[in-house]
Amino acid sequence: MVLVLALGDLHIPHRAPDLPAKFKSMLVPGKIQHIISPGNLCIKEVHDYLKSLCPDLHITRGEYDEDARYPETKTLTIGQFKLGLCHGHQVIPWGDLDSLAMLQRQLDVDILVTGHTHQFKAYKHEGGVVINPGSATGAYSSITYDVNPSFVLMDIDGLRVVVYVYELIDGEVKVDKIDFKKTATTH
Repeated sequence: MVLVLALGDLHIPHRAPDLPAKFKSMLVPGKIQHIISPGNLCIKEVHDYLKSLCPDLHITRGEYDEDARYPETKTLTIGQFKLGLCHGHQVIPWGDLDSLAMLQRQLDVDILVTGHTHQFKAYKHEGGVVINPGSATGAYSSITYDVNPSFVLMDIDGLRVVVYVYELIDGEVKVDKIDFKKTATTH
C-alpha cells in the first residue's frame, strides 16, 4: 500500500492565506509516501511545507508558480501505475475530458492528474483515470469564485487504486471515494 497525496492550485499568498486548518491537521509527516501537485503552489514556502510532509515531491508548473524549474509535464511510476502530471492551463478547452484524455494518451499514463479549474473531478475514462484534485485552499479561479477546498489521497495497492477526495463543505470535511482496478492489459 502506497499513499499518494495530490493537491494543487493553492495560490498562497495571492488568493488564499494558507491551507484550511482542518486540512492542515490531517496532513502529518510520515504518513504519505509521495506528494504530487499539478502546480500553482506559487511560493517557495509552500514547496518547503509540502517537502516537510513528505520528501518525495513531484510538481509541474502552474502559470503562477515562481519556480521556473518545475516542468510542464511529468510522469512517474508508483507501484503498478504510471502517473502523469500537468497543470492544465495548456489543455484547451480547460477541464475538457476529451482534451485531457488526449494528453493522457500522449503521456501514456494510467492516471492523469491536472489542475487549473480549481474544481474536483475524477473520471474513469478509456481504461484509465483522470483526476483534478481541485484547489486545496479554495482559491477562486478565472472560471469560478465558488470553490470548495479539496485534495485527493490515492491508496495504490497492486493493480488497484482507491481515490479518496477530501472536500471542505460548510466547515466540515466530507470524504468520497472512487475505486479503480487496472487490468493486466493496461500498460
